[in-house]
Amino acid sequence: MTVDHTPVLTLAGVLQRYRNGAGVGPIDLSVQPGQVHAIVGLNGAGKSTLMRLVLRMIDAQAGQVRVLGTPVQDAGPAEWARVGHAVEGAESYPELTVAQNLLIAGRLHGLAPHRARMAARELMAEMDITDLARRRVRALSSGNRQRTRIAAALLHDPELVVLDEPTAFLDPAGVLLLRRAIRERAARGVGFLVSSHHLDEIARTGDTITVLNQGRVIGSIDPEGADIERAFFALVHADTTRAS
Repeated sequence: MTVDHTPVLTLAGVLQRYRNGAGVGPIDLSVQPGQVHAIVGLNGAGKSTLMRLVLRMIDAQAGQVRVLGTPVQDAGPAEWARVGHAVEGAESYPELTVAQNLLIAGRLHGLAPHRARMAARELMAEMDITDLARRRVRALSSGNRQRTRIAAALLHDPELVVLDEPTAFLDPAGVLLLRRAIRERAARGVGFLVSSHHLDEIARTGDTITVLNQGRVIGSIDPEGADIERAFFALVHADTTRAS
């Protein structure tokens, strides 16, 4: 069997800077099939901006983002149907139930009604929210809202998944469910771009850990290293010292 080594995501010279100097770039990175590529950084490092650029929630001022081999500005429904995401600013429908939210997510990604219903049941079971199927999302705890967002991101079997701080609000049981969901799909060839500030958890999940500081890639961390927290802060401190 031929293995496809074409990246599911590439960023080449991507730049988005605001008047106050915040933003990202220029940035080069890629996500391979089956790879969990984690982005870590302090608050304000540019992680969320990077995620929005990948999903074309904002357009880059320079450089190119390619999703599944297609420039994002040219990507249409066929490409986006193969992408899943859970990011701030792409919220669920709070007045609808958990089940309704998942059905809508499935239909928006091109699933037939019967397949969307089946996938919704599967993902509710996987994220342990089946008992909440008829609850309105606005009535859920923050953690169960996050489980619902993650379920919606995964239910259409995407080839690329973009998750911005996915462990936010999750209790330990939810973190374990998320970790298993990511690793099982990565083993099947799904590529993940994940932002996080939980270094210990990302070390258990990520294959590659890229460090951002002030919107720039400043290095990487070995997820199997003995003390990734120390390595992270050493990189950030060295870069901040050079910039001052």
